[in-house]
Amino acid sequence: MNAPPKAISGVSTFVDDRIGAGNFLKRNLRKIFPDHWSFLLGEIALYSFIILLLTGTFLTFWFKPSMGEVTYTGNYAPLYGVKMSEAYASALHISFDVRGGLLMRQIHHWAALLFVGGMTVHMLRIFFTGAYRKPRELNWIIGILLLSLALLEGLTGYSLPDDLLSGAGLRITQGVAQSIPIVGTYVSFFLFGGEYPGHDVISRFYSIHILLIPGILLALVSAHMILMWVQKHTQMPGKNRTDKNVVGAPFYPAFMIKSGAFFLFTFGVIALLGTFAQINPIWLFGPYTPADISAGSQPDWYMGFLEGALRLMPSWEINFLDHTVTFSVLIPALVPLGLVMTGLALYPFLEQWITGDRREHHIADRPRNNPHRTAIGISGMTFYGILWLLGANDEISANFHVDLYTTTWFGRFAIFIGPAIAYWITYRMCIGLQRKDAEVLSHGVESGVIKRMPNGQYIEVHTPPAEDIAAHIRGKQEIPVLESAEDGEGIPPKGARGAIGRLRAKMSEAYGTDRVPLTDGHHEEAHEEEHAGVGAGDRKELH
Repeated sequence: MNAPPKAISGVSTFVDDRIGAGNFLKRNLRKIFPDHWSFLLGEIALYSFIILLLTGTFLTFWFKPSMGEVTYTGNYAPLYGVKMSEAYASALHISFDVRGGLLMRQIHHWAALLFVGGMTVHMLRIFFTGAYRKPRELNWIIGILLLSLALLEGLTGYSLPDDLLSGAGLRITQGVAQSIPIVGTYVSFFLFGGEYPGHDVISRFYSIHILLIPGILLALVSAHMILMWVQKHTQMPGKNRTDKNVVGAPFYPAFMIKSGAFFLFTFGVIALLGTFAQINPIWLFGPYTPADISAGSQPDWYMGFLEGALRLMPSWEINFLDHTVTFSVLIPALVPLGLVMTGLALYPFLEQWITGDRREHHIADRPRNNPHRTAIGISGMTFYGILWLLGANDEISANFHVDLYTTTWFGRFAIFIGPAIAYWITYRMCIGLQRKDAEVLSHGVESGVIKRMPNGQYIEVHTPPAEDIAAHIRGKQEIPVLESAEDGEGIPPKGARGAIGRLRAKMSEAYGTDRVPLTDGHHEEAHEEEHAGVGAGDRKELH
């Protein structure tokens, strides 16, 4: 470890002789990163994004973003002679006439789904382990922006083929734009270039889809990676792991080889899906015309919760100052997504305000060790899941022979009751898992050895848990609680005064009180020896 490999030193010397960056390369190629399988979830999104850029570039060579009318004369016989837009005709041309075009289209679509899915799962991992805490709040905000832009990128790309299915989604987009009070009509006219459907929306979405949003995504991904490189991943609790060091493997060769192999694996999975799993067969839907609609149409999975919100919302609207405000469209379009994204963006700062915790955190939490945070996260997932599920209430009704209005009313109640039940169940499960951990530390684990006592009683002998398991459990960190006790003169601390201060103190006590403190029993001495000599200072790298 004292001398870098020849592959590094040779390249570093070559670069250093020309631009003076040898020391930078030597230092950073041997940079230590913690290692855990869950860290690969974010890499799925990154590699899917790279595949999206490559396949998207291929598709731009043949796609024509025009709504001008043409007569189809391509190789797909059922649509021969049908009038359609140039965009739809070029999408058919890519699918049936360009060598490898259909494969590229399908890889592009599957990569888009995996891109959003990878980011979503990665975000949940960050949330449940508390990896958004200081000093990583800025990177968390960047991640939320990336996810929001990915949804918008998916919407614009989904609409480009101008087929009947994507046109139905575009019609909903136009309805949402018009529901915005006062400026809605102007927004719709600007977007579509006049009355719907107009002749400009495809070309405008095309510019947004291939230039504006990808440019912003590239900038944010670069910033995200730079911050991650500087701050490193949080590491899971374990033996010799503290907030002051990093236990893991060097970027070269371990991390580089692993990442390269995982990229090839991700590409292979997406390529297999693109080859054998048909997706978005636009030739079956036909060209879009405003007068036609298809039954059972569904958006891509990441837009399903907005579809569900539209279906569950009652038909409410009011007239205010000679303007019609359509709540039945405005609320489903803005409130669920706004609640989720705004809540995620503000959560690190709300948690910091409630607990008063200003410390740096480089050890990730086990979800069970912060039951309120985990319960809040599961409640949010339940809220999203119910909306997503009820986005297909017509399919549920048709296939399970349930009245359509019954599924709608079920969803209207479930959207409020479901998250509350999920919160309570999750909280109780976390407390139960903490009690199990405390039992393992205090009583050990079952050995399978049955022992007979002098009085004739049979007991199972317990043995101390394995050292790595015990260290993993002991990694539990206390959640700070604000001081709220009054002093000798009956005056509360400054932060607990007034109505807001008292509310903050009560929330802090509820959020941070440790319901199941760990009692280490006969393992306490080993625990003290393990943590002896750990002091303040910069994080050290161990490997």
